[in-house]
Amino acid sequence: MTSDPLAPLDLAFWNIESAEHPMHLGALGVFTAHSPTAGAHAADLLAARAAAVPGLRMRIRDVWQPLAPLAFGSATREAAPDFEPLDHVRLHAPTDDFQAAAGRLMERPLERGRPPWEAHVLPGADGISFAVLFKFHHALADGLRALMLAAAIMDPMDMPEPRPRPAEAPRGLLPDVRKLPGLLRGTLTDVGRALDIGTSVARATLDVRSSPALTSEPTGTRRTAGVVLDLDDVHRVRKTVGGTVNDVLIAVVAGALRCWLDERGDGSEGVAPRALIPVSRRRPRTAHPQGNRLSGYLIRLPVDDPDPLGRLRAVRTAMDRNKDAGPNRGAGAVALLADHVPPLGHRLGGPVVGQAARLLFDILVTSVPLPSLGLKLGGCPLAEVYPFAPLARGQALAVAVSTYRGRVHYGLVADAKAVPDLGLLARALSEEVETLITACRS
Repeated sequence: MTSDPLAPLDLAFWNIESAEHPMHLGALGVFTAHSPTAGAHAADLLAARAAAVPGLRMRIRDVWQPLAPLAFGSATREAAPDFEPLDHVRLHAPTDDFQAAAGRLMERPLERGRPPWEAHVLPGADGISFAVLFKFHHALADGLRALMLAAAIMDPMDMPEPRPRPAEAPRGLLPDVRKLPGLLRGTLTDVGRALDIGTSVARATLDVRSSPALTSEPTGTRRTAGVVLDLDDVHRVRKTVGGTVNDVLIAVVAGALRCWLDERGDGSEGVAPRALIPVSRRRPRTAHPQGNRLSGYLIRLPVDDPDPLGRLRAVRTAMDRNKDAGPNRGAGAVALLADHVPPLGHRLGGPVVGQAARLLFDILVTSVPLPSLGLKLGGCPLAEVYPFAPLARGQALAVAVSTYRGRVHYGLVADAKAVPDLGLLARALSEEVETLITACRS
């Protein structure tokens, strides 16, 4: 049985998690149904197709090998010999609120002894729609990899043949001794980079006022919400003010947080929460497809700025500054520090790192790519798709965003007890786009 050692960041995610605080990501897809039985048919299709997708058979197995000290306390991905798709695909009773059902399901941790993913099919009470909630542990797949695995069990699409990729030598648990001089030089360079990142993280924690609404004692409860915006409206703002689509989408989050904090009575004056913006470092045509390779940008969201265009300019300036420095430097590159920790360090220090997330950033705002082609399941078109990011321990809110077929989909995940009014924030996101459009006209 072949196995694939977990990359350092994957190992970190695996050890940060606890039964009371799961660290899986998710996506809620809403489909237009052709009949009231379309949901049940979709569940049958997902179970049947999952058996043929190798990535969905992979489980995580701990490694304790005293004779391999560099791997002691690590973990590997390997095919589960007793994989049963019906254990991972579940059909639920009809519901009239997909988001409420998704929130309850996101609370439940994935079973660590078998492939860490699930698909929950939620028939709509209206009989004309159904939803599928996919859950993947971050150690199994990041957003891009999870998308690939989920798309593999959708209806087949006419896609161009992929370009052949050079074969890679299998990765072992011990380094090739012939490469040790180069590894030593690389290690010295990496240590310097780690010190630079650590210094930037320390500076980023100074002189910042966040809001108690964005942090909480973890309760393990979850609430989700989704918002759909017109991508043309976002482009209209971008063309008027400049910057990127992503700049506008982040500024929308800042403005919505301002409105939400003021409306709930917490106040936005002086609030500039630290937002972690993940950046993928994976090179699709050359990198190993399994391991997560993430860095990130850290910016202060200008929640305290009353001018919507001023907020957008501040986001654009901060993002440009991060891009000039690159994803390998600065406080947002804190995920890269995982590469400098031995497996046993991840094993022993995971709980401590999980507790420290609130010291590093206040809110996660991540973008998940989706294909421009329309997806279908059982002939039913995918109409909406809401990505859900893992919620770090001690944080009350995480935001994920995807564009799909001319629309922007925000997926919000919150601690249900800390943020009982998540619907107010969702409404504020919709209203903030109109606020920006109005400001551009004036």
